[in-house]
Amino acid sequence: MNEAVTTVAPGDILSPDERSHYRLAWLSTVDHKRIGILYLLTALVFFVLGGIEALLIRIQLAVPNNHFLHPDTYNQIYTMHGTTMIFLVAMPAVFGLINYVLPLQIGARDMAFPRLNAFSFWLVPFGGILLHFSILAGGAPNVGWYAYAPLSETPYASQAGVDYWVAALLVLGIGSVGTAINIIATVLCLRTKGMTLRRLPLFTWINFVNAFIVLAALPVLNAGLVMLLIDRQLDAHFFVPTGGGSAVMWQHIFWAFGHPEVYILALPAFGILSEIVPVFSRKPIFGYEFVAGSSVVIAILSLGVWAHHMFTTGLGRPADLFFGIASMLIAIPTGVKVLNWTATMVGGRLRFDSPMLFCIAAIMQFVPAGLTGVSHAMPALDWQTKGSYYLVAHFHFVAVGLIVFAILGAIQYWFPKMSGRMLSERLGKWSFWLMVIGFNMTFIIQHFLGLLGMPRRVYTYPDLPHYTWMNVLSSVGAIFMTLAALILVYNIIVTLVWGKPAADNPWNAWTLEWATRSPPPPENFHRLPPILSRRPLWDLVNPDRADPVVGSPNDVAARPDKNKVNILAFIFSEIGFFGILILSYLYYNAQRPPGPGPNELNLPKTLIFSACLFASSFTIWRSEVALRKQKQGGMIAWLTITIVLGTIFIVGQGMEYFELFEKGVRLSTNLFGSSFFTLTGFHGLHVCFGLIAMLILLWLAFAGDFRKAGRASLLEAFGYYWHFVDGVWVAVLTVVYLLPLLNR
Repeated sequence: MNEAVTTVAPGDILSPDERSHYRLAWLSTVDHKRIGILYLLTALVFFVLGGIEALLIRIQLAVPNNHFLHPDTYNQIYTMHGTTMIFLVAMPAVFGLINYVLPLQIGARDMAFPRLNAFSFWLVPFGGILLHFSILAGGAPNVGWYAYAPLSETPYASQAGVDYWVAALLVLGIGSVGTAINIIATVLCLRTKGMTLRRLPLFTWINFVNAFIVLAALPVLNAGLVMLLIDRQLDAHFFVPTGGGSAVMWQHIFWAFGHPEVYILALPAFGILSEIVPVFSRKPIFGYEFVAGSSVVIAILSLGVWAHHMFTTGLGRPADLFFGIASMLIAIPTGVKVLNWTATMVGGRLRFDSPMLFCIAAIMQFVPAGLTGVSHAMPALDWQTKGSYYLVAHFHFVAVGLIVFAILGAIQYWFPKMSGRMLSERLGKWSFWLMVIGFNMTFIIQHFLGLLGMPRRVYTYPDLPHYTWMNVLSSVGAIFMTLAALILVYNIIVTLVWGKPAADNPWNAWTLEWATRSPPPPENFHRLPPILSRRPLWDLVNPDRADPVVGSPNDVAARPDKNKVNILAFIFSEIGFFGILILSYLYYNAQRPPGPGPNELNLPKTLIFSACLFASSFTIWRSEVALRKQKQGGMIAWLTITIVLGTIFIVGQGMEYFELFEKGVRLSTNLFGSSFFTLTGFHGLHVCFGLIAMLILLWLAFAGDFRKAGRASLLEAFGYYWHFVDGVWVAVLTVVYLLPLLNR
């Protein structure tokens, strides 16, 4: 299997000095494998914290009328548990696996932007520390992981914990967006020879699709968090009904992120199952195209189902009908995947090693999770169960039954590649059975608790029939899950010290990560096999039974410029951020709020400095043209003019702010002031970032850096960003300044 034929370029192999530094540089590493391991270790640390919080919750709920925890303490632990498990355990674990495996699967040396990759990782422990520091700063947040307004506003939650929660999620959101951009650029730009998009392993393909959901959903949350923080710190009124704001608007923004977030975590789990099930069935995945295509459909539909979380807010029949149908539709591509995995196993030579056991359990537990999810797509039934433990059970069947079990299977599967040692199969099966028993004991019974009427989000309950024994059973199940987690950690530690050495390909798998040593060398590969199908290692070992060639044998993986892909992906994410701010401005000013309004704006002056900004799009384009013609002087001159025009715009906007302050218009004055300054302020901030970037480009130009081959793409990529900033101002000018003229 290791008789490869494609040699890696000698420049990609590290020298002895570089290898020595590589061994010492864990904290400053930019190597994707080490960053992946750091992600997983960080997730493990916070998994312990989140697990302790879960045990405290189950102790409190084990018996009725319990006073083990004070109500406010319970709310804090409840909030921290949900936030920790979603943002600090599940997402880092998923990103860790992607970081480690994805570049190997496409034959790449590293992620497209190693420094961005390291920056994105270090934001995770920083965000986690920021969140947990709130405990020492007056108390942890106690508003739930969803922070429903107005209960998360200052009049109802004055403690600093909520502000730390907002700041931590903003930090984590920025890191997630950076990781998603890196995934897209890596897949599009760094695939090895022969690795076309049609030949991608399903784990890579599904996570490539998933990165687009991250870019669409996380900026929506970031916009909402910014608005909430402005409410709390600057006395704005976005989500405060007494000031004219809308608490329901917060729910729309949060769940426009919150439901895609479920798929941000579920799709990587689908990718894990699609990778492991075929290997342990000794069959190719049944219906590769259906699995890949259904992932795209899920990604699209996931962005249009959020309001099924809001049926009980009274959206009206048309909205209920739309979101109910959309929520049912998304079950179709999801069900297709279950059929594909099942059909792959049927007739296969199944091997029930630990990775396969976790995956089979994940599939079996995901089926009832999906069925109960469809029940929440029905508004009438949702009204009866939304506020009960039936929903808690459904959510955990997805979050734990599918996602955590798939991650555990992935750890068992890829641990030999990461460490060079085989986990104990005996301990792995002990961990599996304890986890299966404990999980189902904990959460199956909660469906019935919910149907009996036990409400969620309460710290205790009365001694009603059946409540006590059901809650005791649920709490005992949590102990079983804790034992399973402890055995897993023990297994990892013992294996790292005394474990059996792993072969390069202990599972006889088929994708490229198994074509290198275990663990891989710093440069990942010395040689690679030819890639003509989706199972290159199978083709290498079985040349007489090789898979059919996918596409043309001479297909070459197209590689767009990674700088341009990077900035276009960033622009895609920023569309969601500014989209929320613009829609919020329209919503809050549709019926003019009392006090100052658009009439206070000076349109003639605004048009003057707007014209300067629009002209700067032309000048940056001329700078690009001059650079392509290798006219350094012209490039510098046009770039300088662009900086001057952008500066005029910022000065003009500052003058407008000063005039509004003179008239008494502030962020806290009314909803017009809140929405106007937030929207135009963030646009101005983007202009300032652009000016800083142009000054750096100008410095590089004077230093002669742009005489180097390939440097022109940097300026062209920045041009995309600058045109986007100008395009956003076209939308702002139309919505804020011109539309009000029609109502005069």
